[in-house]
Amino acid sequence: MGLRIGVDIGGSFTDFAVFNEESGMLHSLKVFSRPDDPGQEVLHGIGELVKRYAINPADIHYFTHGTTVGVNAVVQKKGAKLGLITNRYFEDVLALGRLKTPDMYSLHSLRPEPLVARENVFGIDGRLDATGKELTPLDKQSVLSAISSLREAGCEGVVIALLHAYRNPDHEKQVQALIETEMPGFFVCCSSDVWPTIREFERTQTAVIGAYVQPRVSHYLGALQHALEEAGVGAELKVTKSNGGVMSAESGKAECVQMILSGTASGVMGAAWVARQCGRENVMSLDIGGTTADVALIVNGEAQYDTGEYIGDYQIHIPSVSVTSIGDGGGSVARVDEFGVLKVGPESAGSTPGPVCYGRGGTQPTITDAYVALGILGQAKLGYNAVNVDVAAAKAAIGTLADKLGQSIESTAESIINVSVSGMYAGISRLVSRFGIDPRAFSLMPFGGAGPMMACYLARAMHMREVLVPLTPGVLSALGGLVADVKKRLCAHHLPRLDGRELAATRSRISAARSKST
Repeated sequence: MGLRIGVDIGGSFTDFAVFNEESGMLHSLKVFSRPDDPGQEVLHGIGELVKRYAINPADIHYFTHGTTVGVNAVVQKKGAKLGLITNRYFEDVLALGRLKTPDMYSLHSLRPEPLVARENVFGIDGRLDATGKELTPLDKQSVLSAISSLREAGCEGVVIALLHAYRNPDHEKQVQALIETEMPGFFVCCSSDVWPTIREFERTQTAVIGAYVQPRVSHYLGALQHALEEAGVGAELKVTKSNGGVMSAESGKAECVQMILSGTASGVMGAAWVARQCGRENVMSLDIGGTTADVALIVNGEAQYDTGEYIGDYQIHIPSVSVTSIGDGGGSVARVDEFGVLKVGPESAGSTPGPVCYGRGGTQPTITDAYVALGILGQAKLGYNAVNVDVAAAKAAIGTLADKLGQSIESTAESIINVSVSGMYAGISRLVSRFGIDPRAFSLMPFGGAGPMMACYLARAMHMREVLVPLTPGVLSALGGLVADVKKRLCAHHLPRLDGRELAATRSRISAARSKST
């Protein structure tokens, strides 16, 4: 018997969910986030838990963490400077993609720039056919030339993605061996190790995203491991995965792509667990933080899964909990444009300085400030007593917009809320159409820092009959890490004959995969 702790480091707050297995009590804690130093943040949080609940760090035997550090690296374009090695004449695999535009209805729609600059993509000679049979042996000299170009370009790592490597990884492994010989210690990632799936663009893109965030994720997890050791916590650090499971931090350092949607998936798993406890089979979860509102469907008590989820502008092709970003968060900034029209988002006040009412230097009015100006917030401290709400400052910030609109502060605050809800309504309507569901048959479960305060408005607009608020909505993502199971998914392609002659071999491959996953 001991303590189980789940942690979720968000934009404004770090959330702790503590379950005491002996007493059956669940404790919650929020502290202001310092994303630039997650180790110190966890140390500070554990110190607060010791003060508030008199816990002993040595009694913590299970510690999970959901993080958005990978997603943030991609969205903010702050990942590693990578090189990419492909087959000769296939250097434009990332630029060509699937020839789809992000917005088919816009003449000005542009696809995002690839995460690997075109000048850092190098083609080599050698070729496998679609069955994995070697057509042309790998040319060592062309590989050495690519290695020399990697040095000259100042790349911090390289992704190797060759044709048909999902069937036969030999050429990728040969290139990897040459790089490791010529450049010891250089970061090398093979697409056949990340997600060996058919379709070259999807496999290459997924491998690139994983490699792009690897240095940042590895440093981040290392800092957390050191912090836990310094705090006297003996439990092994575990991290939540994109597929709703958990894995060790050491696995997370090596398989970053598997945990890139870690924080988002944690919230959905927590929502699914609460839904089952309440006997609700069909639930729409609504996770509203400081920047975005994310929606997921829970059907028959289970989270839904999909491939091809977007991380910013980029799709990642691994199985993950299906979550759709549909609108603004509590920190989304309200403004009046040059035409005198009130707009909300997508710009966010972020974690620093945050909404004006937090008293951390924020000057731009946000959705949270609108709720404070209306008296919905501000009657007590926020974030489990982590925030003293400055009502006067919030009203003053909303007042700058009220003057431009010629309205009262209260009317302007209400307009901000209505604009934000209308944006969410439009986003959920698209989601409802995509899945062919009737929202009236679903309960709405809001969580996150801003979820419960906005849910009733959205539920009314969607004609949803029930809003189900968890007892600890602010730390539901942290709780999701506590209830998630260890889960590992493997990918391998096997194309047997349909006449049954290869049935035994197919069964053998499936058994081997199951053994590998345990």
